Amino acid sequence: MHPPPQDLVALLAQRHRLPAPETWVALPGGQTNRSWRVRVDGAVWVVKLFARQDDNPLFPNSARDEARMLRLLGPVGLAPRLIDEVETPHGPCLIYDHAKGAPWHAEPAAAARALALLHRQEVPDGLRRLEGGSEHLTAQTERIIACLPGLDQKRLLALRPEGSVPPTRRLALLHGDPVPGNVIVDGSRVTLIDWQCPAIGDPVEDMAIFLSPAMQRIYRGKPLSEAETAAFLDAYGDANIRGRIAALALWHHWRMTAYCAWKAAQGCAEYEAAGALEIAALTV
Repeated sequence: MHPPPQDLVALLAQRHRLPAPETWVALPGGQTNRSWRVRVDGAVWVVKLFARQDDNPLFPNSARDEARMLRLLGPVGLAPRLIDEVETPHGPCLIYDHAKGAPWHAEPAAAARALALLHRQEVPDGLRRLEGGSEHLTAQTERIIACLPGLDQKRLLALRPEGSVPPTRRLALLHGDPVPGNVIVDGSRVTLIDWQCPAIGDPVEDMAIFLSPAMQRIYRGKPLSEAETAAFLDAYGDANIRGRIAALALWHHWRMTAYCAWKAAQGCAEYEAAGALEIAALTV
């Protein structure tokens, strides 16, 4: 766990009287950015320092978009309350309320209801678009594959699904990265965190990320069971969503297979086993 930079502590202490750096507690779980939990006058805040862009082909990393989502959804309870947005020599920094609870581990219905509520929110302008459909998913996956070594490219291109599924007609506000680690559960309350890659698009995009065998293994140690998947879909409450998830399943598994290969190529060894789960789902 890395301590916060001394000059960052000094800068934020001037703005908010934050305590000495030895009292900052590094938060685990972030794959890209660094975060610390800090107690200030009885409140608990998160200081999130954004990394420079790493050209992640699936999950962008925008501090500006995250700040916008916290302002929009904090009052609804779907996101933490934003306290401050600061430019620092180390990169953009956000301060927001610490979400009480623990990362999602069980009770799929709770996560499904939170995503359903999010997808019913008013759709803002200016976010990236993820309209889904097989053509969009194919193009996105091929861009990821193009970043890989030649042998991996050949292996993954051979897994390309056949057929055609049109893009959605229903556009919704998407979290963009609703993995279990970003779904914080406190009793009946669910707060979504790490809003650095929101989008406008197909609700199935969010659902496929949450249901992904690879993402479930990375963040909670195992994929969802059939019963857990069914409970998630039942609780989401949209009778038409099952058919679209099933129609696009092969493309979503293919895209996540490519993403896991990209992560493994970046040195994240745990993604090799995670990617194998996606290949198994893709080739059933």
